[in-house]
Amino acid sequence: MALTRDFKETVKARAERDVTFREALLTEAVEQLIAGEVEVGKAVLRDYINATVGFEKLAKATGTPSKSLMRMFGPKGNPRANNLFAVIGKLQRVSGVHLAVASGSRKRAA
Repeated sequence: MALTRDFKETVKARAERDVTFREALLTEAVEQLIAGEVEVGKAVLRDYINATVGFEKLAKATGTPSKSLMRMFGPKGNPRANNLFAVIGKLQRVSGVHLAVASGSRKRAA
């Protein structure tokens, strides 16, 4: 499903004024990736990048061309782990958000 320009602009406007929303977007993207929902994680990361730093600034920060980054996080993109984690690392530094992984156990169904 393609997102409309209005939706993207709404996300960007909310991210600009609401730090909690920005943090939640980045957190949700990484949680989805860790949970194995790669397509969802990439889509949320793409929304986060568009709503915050933008692909041009991220390209300069990572040394990766912006078109490569856009392809990487596009629907057919398949980022290598080192590229994905480099981007997440830069986004954390730019945003001031520090993400951490915590372990937990799931209860098994009987």
